[in-house]
Amino acid sequence: MNNPAIDYSDPVTIRKIGLEVLTKELGPLGMALFMRQYDRGYGNYTEERNELLKDITIEDIEKELTRSGMKARPYRRRDEDA
Repeated sequence: MNNPAIDYSDPVTIRKIGLEVLTKELGPLGMALFMRQYDRGYGNYTEERNELLKDITIEDIEKELTRSGMKARPYRRRDEDA
């Protein structure tokens, strides 16, 4: 069933052909509705992330980077940019 003319190792090609097939079979609206099923996600990422990271400081991150052998870049607060 594989088409030898298609480079299956190229994700851009696969996505392009996939969108073309979906549009042909489902129409533009059907294709868009199908794609939304996979792009929407669930929950509230921002709230979940804030809850997970609420007790972690920049210093904690810097210590972990140092412990792992990575070098942290100097941190500059946004309000210090001016």
